[in-house]
Amino acid sequence: MIDSLILQDLYIYPVKSLGGIRLTEAATEKRGLRHDRRWLLVDERNQFMTQRQTPAMALLRVAPAYNGFLLTHSQRPDLLPLYIPFEATPERTLFVTIWDDMVFGWRGSREADEWLSEALGQVCKLIYMSDMVRRDVDPNLNPEGQLVSFADEYPFLLIGQSSLNDLNSRLTDPVLMDRFRPNFVFSGGAAFSEDAWEQFRIGEVTFRAVRPCARCVMTTVDQQTSLRTPTGEPLRTLATYRSVGKKVMFGQNVTTTEKGLLRVGSAVEVLSLKS
Repeated sequence: MIDSLILQDLYIYPVKSLGGIRLTEAATEKRGLRHDRRWLLVDERNQFMTQRQTPAMALLRVAPAYNGFLLTHSQRPDLLPLYIPFEATPERTLFVTIWDDMVFGWRGSREADEWLSEALGQVCKLIYMSDMVRRDVDPNLNPEGQLVSFADEYPFLLIGQSSLNDLNSRLTDPVLMDRFRPNFVFSGGAAFSEDAWEQFRIGEVTFRAVRPCARCVMTTVDQQTSLRTPTGEPLRTLATYRSVGKKVMFGQNVTTTEKGLLRVGSAVEVLSLKS
């Protein structure tokens, strides 16, 4: 008997590399889930910031609020919650760099810049990606012309719960799924069964698994404490059995051209496998 596959968790990360929000339903749009990674922090040189260089970003929690979200610092009760709307306005603009892309962004409020600079102990600015911005997925692997937000490369990331369970069975200290920042977590199926998927459907929306996701040092940051694991786990263990060339793979990068509403508890149906 084949296990049924169920959408177990849905996550968005309104600000790249800050805390996520678990949702019961979410809409797919041109560049990912609605409100996912549309905000970005940049430094004084307008270069994007992540937990790779600034692990203290893990301490900034995100909670839903009316037409936006609240930021809090888990270790700084003196910093009052900061409200940020889901969308910015174009009064202040800036060109910013994320990986090899330079994109046009709308700046958040001066209050937000000051709050975030105080929270992280360095000057930073909050930037919003408007619908006018075009940032393309790698065209060699993107015949649909899919766009992407401030996510690293692809608009969606899928991981099976069984895959994390397999990893944790090999670790002395198990880790939570938040180390890997997925959008979709499904239950059922064998560990890493998602590696073989090509087309799959969640509810009424069809997706394409493009390629495995290469993992980095960010997976070694404890999302509760912001401390890096001194042993290099879980990346070190993953490297022993999930390496392809010089990259360590965990999860699948995913695209879709369809708009629809996804709900936790929906069936996940595999339509085709990679040849």
